[in-house]
Amino acid sequence: MAKPLVALLTGAGISTDSGIPDYRGPNGLWRRDPEAEKLVTYEYYMGDPEIRRRSWQMRRRNRTLQAEPNAAHRAVAELERSGVPVRVITQNVDGLHQLAGMPDRKVLELHGTARSFVCTGCHTRGPMEDALARVEAGEDDPPCLACGGVLKPATVMFGERLDPVVLGEAVAISKASQVFVAVGTSLQVQPAAGLAGVAADHGARLIIVNAEPTPYDDRADEIVREPIGTALPELLRGLTADGRPAGFPGA
Repeated sequence: MAKPLVALLTGAGISTDSGIPDYRGPNGLWRRDPEAEKLVTYEYYMGDPEIRRRSWQMRRRNRTLQAEPNAAHRAVAELERSGVPVRVITQNVDGLHQLAGMPDRKVLELHGTARSFVCTGCHTRGPMEDALARVEAGEDDPPCLACGGVLKPATVMFGERLDPVVLGEAVAISKASQVFVAVGTSLQVQPAAGLAGVAADHGARLIIVNAEPTPYDDRADEIVREPIGTALPELLRGLTADGRPAGFPGA
């Protein structure tokens, strides 16, 4: 018998123990500095060189590229290595699931990655470290070396659409999952948030691990409010050999 598929939708809350702040929590970035949202909004970024300069300085200062996976990321990778079919759908751009050991092909990055840059003109891509090195050397808004176009992180900014291929794969995984765990996400941003409902509609056991209430709490089979760094490893260790949480029908 095939082992049931476990899908995890992860948001900013899974990475806060790695030193990366969340966005919409009580102490989230957007609550502390609403103006910062402009730095990752496509229209502002493309239309205002000063916004781009500030955005590059923000990336230069932040610690995302230096962050290390925490216990929650490692627990997800350990579950995958145990033989349970696992797929991660992440709203994060930090790449920490892969650094923890999740195979790249089993991680869908809905919002792209902060570890690369892309040219908005010719679509050339490269390591973010290369672009940041140019900023450190004095280029406050480094242009594309291939065509002179505007560079941006290979992330989906506010005002940009998600990659329809990636989103389609995320929907397919959600439909196929028997266990769907939403971790560290407010489940407020569509269409990513709707994946929890898609999974529940197709019979998955929905587990929400988040400190704050979410719009999908009334659909959940289990809600966990404890800190993610301890709660998620414990939850995942509770999965039985066939991939079902203890107490799940048929376990």
